[in-house]
Amino acid sequence: MPVRARDVMTRRLVTVQAEDPVDVAAQRMLRAGFSALPVVRGVDRLVGIVSLVDVLRHREEGTDPGATVGSIMTTDVLTMSPVTSVAVVAHRLRTYGELRVMPIVERGLLVGVVTRSDLLRGPRAKPGVLTRLFGRTVLPDPVPPRPPRPRRPGARRVGEAMTDTDLVVVAPTTPCSRAVELLLTRRFSLLPVVEKDGSLVGVVSEADLLRDPLDGSRGGPPRTVGAAMTRSPTVVRPDTPLAEARQLVVDRGFRVLPVTEGRRLVGVLSRSDLV
Repeated sequence: MPVRARDVMTRRLVTVQAEDPVDVAAQRMLRAGFSALPVVRGVDRLVGIVSLVDVLRHREEGTDPGATVGSIMTTDVLTMSPVTSVAVVAHRLRTYGELRVMPIVERGLLVGVVTRSDLLRGPRAKPGVLTRLFGRTVLPDPVPPRPPRPRRPGARRVGEAMTDTDLVVVAPTTPCSRAVELLLTRRFSLLPVVEKDGSLVGVVSEADLLRDPLDGSRGGPPRTVGAAMTRSPTVVRPDTPLAEARQLVVDRGFRVLPVTEGRRLVGVLSRSDLV
């Protein structure tokens, strides 16, 4: 029996209203550990998607501080039905899923969302991608949100705002199954890949590990991080102006920027660090 969107989607939704202030959306995303939220009116009628990048762009432009979510959200939102095949959802997320969220709509109402994390986890009660490829990892459902990091007001350089302790990294030889487990249990979208000497050699993301079942490829999935990772990622330095890093995120859509000194990884800077 084919796996459908309803089998993997997240049903416990965090949403915002179009009339909510932008700061409410930002705080809700930071508390929940999400990079984007569905925007609804009335009883879960989807009207858009708002992301942390939308918030950053709004603040960079210095527009009305009292602006509402409706004024910055994306209104042209691709949606899917609960009975859509997971293979189709995965393909659409890979092709069009810049926000990493696919709203699932039934009879005009939002009933769930599917993220890349949901696809990596697989169906809650049926064998999923982890079972078939690596052996399923038992995870809490839902995965609890990460505790928010303390805000650092007044930071001007990347080194003042980045995360530089308890970094979660993988090696090129790390099995993909372990990378998937770390991404899911720690609620990350990307992991730095480092050699034994601490030098950064790449990054591995949900997209790198989530194969598109409709891309026509006949090869098997990668087994190690080194075979799946993105090499030569864009990086910043601790002395990079925070405004420059913020512009990279806004213009190019980066979710996490590795921070290096020479080739050595010294921290990571995420969207939430910039909001």
